[in-house]
Amino acid sequence: MATSRLRNLAPISALPAEDSAAASATNGTLSSSAAITTLADYEDDSSLGVGYRVPPPEIKDIVDAPPVPALSFSPLRDKILFLKRRALPPLSELARPEEKLAGVRIDGKSNCRSRMSFYTGIGIHRILPDDTLGPETEVHGFPEGAKINFVTWSPDGRHLSFSIRVNQEDGDSSKFRVWIADVETGKARPLFQSPDIHLNAVFENYVWVDDSSLLVCTIPLSRGALPKKPLVPGGPKIQSNEEKNLIQVRTFQDLLKDEYDEDLFDYYATSQLVLASLDGATKEIGPPAVYTSLDPSPDHKYVLISSIHRPYSFTVPCGRFPKKVELWKADGQLVRELCDLPLAEAIPIAFNSVRRGKRSINWRSDKPSTLYWVETQDGGDAKVEVSPRDIVYTQPAEPLEGEQPAILHKLDLRYGGISWCDDSLALVYESWYKTRKIRTWLISPGAEDVAPRILFDRSSEDVYSDPGSPMLRRTQAGTYVIARVKRENDEGRYIILNGSGATPEGNIPFLDLFDINSGKKERIWESDKEKYYESVVALMSDKEEGDLHLDQLKILTSKESKTENTQYHFVGWPDKKLVQITNFPHPYPQLGSLQKEMIRYQRKDGVQLTATLYLPPGYNPSTDGPLPCLVWSYPGEFKSKDAAGQVRGSPNEFPGIGPTSALLWLARRFAILSGPTIPIIGEGDEEANDRYVEQLVASAEAAVDEVIRRGVAHPKKIAIGGHSYGAFMTANLLAHAPHLFCCGIARSGAYNRTLTPFGFQNEDRTLWEATNTYVEMSPFMSANKIKKPILLIHGEEDNNSGTLTMQSDRFFTALKGHGALCRLVILPHESHGYTARESIMHVLWETDRWLHKYCVSSSSDAGLDHDTDTVKEKENKETTDTEKKSVATSGGGSREESDYEEVHSLPRSSL
Repeated sequence: MATSRLRNLAPISALPAEDSAAASATNGTLSSSAAITTLADYEDDSSLGVGYRVPPPEIKDIVDAPPVPALSFSPLRDKILFLKRRALPPLSELARPEEKLAGVRIDGKSNCRSRMSFYTGIGIHRILPDDTLGPETEVHGFPEGAKINFVTWSPDGRHLSFSIRVNQEDGDSSKFRVWIADVETGKARPLFQSPDIHLNAVFENYVWVDDSSLLVCTIPLSRGALPKKPLVPGGPKIQSNEEKNLIQVRTFQDLLKDEYDEDLFDYYATSQLVLASLDGATKEIGPPAVYTSLDPSPDHKYVLISSIHRPYSFTVPCGRFPKKVELWKADGQLVRELCDLPLAEAIPIAFNSVRRGKRSINWRSDKPSTLYWVETQDGGDAKVEVSPRDIVYTQPAEPLEGEQPAILHKLDLRYGGISWCDDSLALVYESWYKTRKIRTWLISPGAEDVAPRILFDRSSEDVYSDPGSPMLRRTQAGTYVIARVKRENDEGRYIILNGSGATPEGNIPFLDLFDINSGKKERIWESDKEKYYESVVALMSDKEEGDLHLDQLKILTSKESKTENTQYHFVGWPDKKLVQITNFPHPYPQLGSLQKEMIRYQRKDGVQLTATLYLPPGYNPSTDGPLPCLVWSYPGEFKSKDAAGQVRGSPNEFPGIGPTSALLWLARRFAILSGPTIPIIGEGDEEANDRYVEQLVASAEAAVDEVIRRGVAHPKKIAIGGHSYGAFMTANLLAHAPHLFCCGIARSGAYNRTLTPFGFQNEDRTLWEATNTYVEMSPFMSANKIKKPILLIHGEEDNNSGTLTMQSDRFFTALKGHGALCRLVILPHESHGYTARESIMHVLWETDRWLHKYCVSSSSDAGLDHDTDTVKEKENKETTDTEKKSVATSGGGSREESDYEEVHSLPRSSL
């Protein structure tokens, strides 16, 4: 489905991913040492290292508020599921043993990804003729306290499939079993009669192949005992590059280390495919293998089967292991092998570089069983200049003898996907990161004599020019195609574009009726501009095949305001009557009247900047005076000053407050400057990061000047904070702009770029190609300049590429070695984002203590340790290149970092 906002809407195939603070939920209990904190406790440092703590009640109560359910609509749009969730999980769940293999973390007891969230219940509501919801039918019949995952509808909407785990006596969860529920009655039962058949959920889980049968990845019944690690190694661990291959990789974590790890990976990841019918019949198909994807054809006659196999690698994660894609008939008979791609260790680090060979093999969603895929013409190397760069091919599932794949389209940029409609219409997308160019091509797949033409050609950074995405409708085969729209007495070819509607006043989402032939647009729906923020979530009038009639259009929208939380509505044409279908309670009524404003201001080089300013309920700057202020941000890279200055977001959006959100401190009477834009701009051939520190400081200065000018922030009581790349920003600002902030909070950051020598964030030059940039950007190299108090927090099991826990360890050591006022908090069992209730509450306690002690109680020289020259150092902040290079050579080890360091916090109501 084309969606612009999915705050509570679960996908039709709901698959909770790695547990996050926003996606998970239990009634976690704190250790006996935990106690409600008062401000007086912060003055007593004797208990600072004793057990987990909780923040003051005004913060704790917001975090403990029950989450709202996720929603999922039936294929026929006649029913809706309410998928119920718990609150934050206890630390005991994260403490369960996990195996770290090939970039994947595995819960061996349940044979699934570790740290998975789950649902606690499923409620079914019928959508009545007046668009209101009927009474709830609770899915029942499974064990009490079961953990529910992988909720999916059958293609005909008559059944639900889902998996359950139950808690065992030892506190561990059982292995997964697949269950089926009748949608009319809610009665559930196991799919397999045998209690010994369990789901293998490490990669793929199961798919419906038709209305009455599923293809399930199961743990092989023939699987033996867990491999035992040899007590005495058979030899040294050796990696070799005697062939002089050029292999540059980011600093991936949790990789395979030896032959024992390879055996362990095979043990957990290997599945036996079982075809199971609702009548109880089962059939094993195919050999056991590490299956990673199952994709039935629209006509249910075939299944695309993807698997990975040896030789494995100790250098890259499993996504780059040798990959085989085969075409099977639905009964398991092999039709043909489509490709067997070799190990891909040497994909260049330049953005838009890809794997060689066939990729993105999929079914045409508008055809019964036609395949398409793309093949690179540049060897996968984005630095190679060639035309075309990618070619899209298509071919029937079972081609005639000698029939070769047909060329569908040639692209000079990197392929980005296809939206199918029919033989007369499909949209092909291509883009190029270096130039930010993005193009949409209109092609006629069934008419070779119709030349492709460019429909949209724009910069991906220019949000004001975004025309929107085509709305998709569901077919009777269960696929999604571009919705064609008819108008009365009009022969035009129309589609609907669903856009976010970015404007200088903020986002105003819209629907445009778009004439494919003429390019003319007509706005048929637009969000309220004055008080509310509305967006289109899904098309609901696609029960029948064929073109949609404009006067019978029906959509699902979300609606919210600064003070009213998100609710969902049906909107029907022609009168566009609004029918509210949810009534979720306000998650934090104590902040129900908070003040929110999107503000604009200017950097000294003329770049326009924006931010969202939040103020506590009832606050009046003229009578209450300036407040302590917390600035929380995350830098971004741009190629254009104009694009960097564009407004993103809406002043009318409801402020979602996640469990670790900076907005929690509104309850502590802070002003919060959320997301002030920190654009790092590199126009033309200029590399943005070559002026990173200069632009970072200029952006921060502009933001601080603005909140002081408005009289809402006390000049001596402004704190800076961020997560991941935002933590990197925080440390740099305390080093290079100590005059702006009284203290900082840096969570899960990377501080020494020599430890990420093959690129980081959006930097794709290596350390050896841009040595000065790497060194000058690294706050580790400027640890001697940081005099303001800095709180470092990091998960002990951070597996994000680039932000190893070691980064905070070494940075703290460097700070302490220069007498800085600093504190390091390592959270046991936590990864890049924080999940367990104990951990989250403690992070909030630490943060609140830090802000109270070094911001609320700040004086002009707080944290300076009588170093009166610190502020003046701003003018001479750079050490010589020679000094920095000598430090860099001693800091470096392995490389890390994925394309994006940040794991963004989801709103508390998101899945």
